[in-house]
Amino acid sequence: MKHLLLPSMYVESIYHIDLAKLRARGIDTIISDLDNTLVPWVANQVNPELKTWLENLKAQGFKVCLVSNALEKRIAYFRAELNLPGLSRANKPSRRAFLQALALLNSRPETTAMIGDQVFTDVLGGNRLGLFTILVVPLCDRDFFFTRIARVFERWILRMLTRES
Repeated sequence: MKHLLLPSMYVESIYHIDLAKLRARGIDTIISDLDNTLVPWVANQVNPELKTWLENLKAQGFKVCLVSNALEKRIAYFRAELNLPGLSRANKPSRRAFLQALALLNSRPETTAMIGDQVFTDVLGGNRLGLFTILVVPLCDRDFFFTRIARVFERWILRMLTRES
């Protein structure tokens, strides 16, 4: 179970991900969560820094797709704003949406990284398929009610797992 909950990498934010190291690992595809990973959970706008970061990803040849548990209306807005494909109501950690994203991008699990802010959805879902998982610190403290409850368990699990590593 430990290997399913422990991310491959843990960073402060997407801006702290070393893209050259990902490339060196053979990663050419990024699947990313949206809320509290790329934008704050309550945000309805895209900041210029995020747009620049995503443009840089694409310029370096990375394929990118959003996979979120959010409703279609929210994902549709950000798909258009970020000019990215994306899947809503992903029901992470279910494998279905991850497999859909891989098919959409014509990618393989071993060349794909999953970026997200939650252990029990993003990391667990990505690890179940053998993706390189990157956990980021949530962008804001505000969360969906059930996510706030999960965060308590996440902190405990991460402390336990990192102590054992």
